[in-house]
Amino acid sequence: MTRSVCMRALRHKPFVLLGIILWLGATGFGFLKLVRFENTPGEASAAPARWPQSSEIRRNDSRPTLVMILHPQCACSRAAVGELARIMSSAEGRADAHALFFRPAGVANEWVQNHLWRDASAIPGVEVRIDDQGKEARLFHATTSGAVVLYDRGGRLIFEGGITASRSHSGDNAGRSAIVALLNGGQPERTRTFVFGCSLLDSRTEGESK
Repeated sequence: MTRSVCMRALRHKPFVLLGIILWLGATGFGFLKLVRFENTPGEASAAPARWPQSSEIRRNDSRPTLVMILHPQCACSRAAVGELARIMSSAEGRADAHALFFRPAGVANEWVQNHLWRDASAIPGVEVRIDDQGKEARLFHATTSGAVVLYDRGGRLIFEGGITASRSHSGDNAGRSAIVALLNGGQPERTRTFVFGCSLLDSRTEGESK
């Protein structure tokens, strides 16, 4: 009886090994796909070198002005808002900051004013507003949620890019370091970084659904 069981086990062993190999392959493929997604930046864009005069945001001539463009349904951008909070804490009033939330036509305020909106609203020194149909986003040539631009007191662009190292990743990153250095009177190594987030060109629910 024992010999019979052993023989059956040996006959099925190749199938068991094949199943394990297939499972490992599928798991590895899924992991690589996730890593690739997390580290793929949004569409590249170039902000205007001078502050757009048609912007409805009031720029303060006495200190730099920071603008962050956000898609309210982008889960990836929660980390970016957290990094903005760290920047404003380091800035200690040396910059004005505005968080603009994209709202497509025909969408209610509730679609915009969600947890991400509340997180941004809770940051001291940040003015939060709705950007109807991405009007302001277009002025700043922003195409990806989490895009940040920083203009100096004279209205000259001194930084553009993202403030996370990858999608949904909180922690030290080149964008945050560059902005903090600029606000402290320093000169960072980089003044342009990749933006990791959802597309602002898509009005569907983003982030977790991607």
